[in-house]
Amino acid sequence: MLTKGMCADWGRYGIQVNGLGPGYIETELTRPLVEDEEFSSWVRGRTPAGRWGRTEDLVGALLYLASPAADFVSGQVLYVDGGMTSVL
Repeated sequence: MLTKGMCADWGRYGIQVNGLGPGYIETELTRPLVEDEEFSSWVRGRTPAGRWGRTEDLVGALLYLASPAADFVSGQVLYVDGGMTSVL
């Protein structure tokens, strides 16, 4: 709701407000969770893509939101989560 509210407030000034909603991404900070077989199995089982995300999975979405292709996109959250939010 933050992106929608800020979009409504700032859109008249030509400011776009969007968000990126990453899923479970494998990083140095999440390494203990990735290595926890029970939790990691839960993530893979609940994610239609069947795997943890990688940081490079976020790049395309970020480039899109920062590009002219998204000039008329505002107030949105782009989920990059392997489909997890679709099945929760």
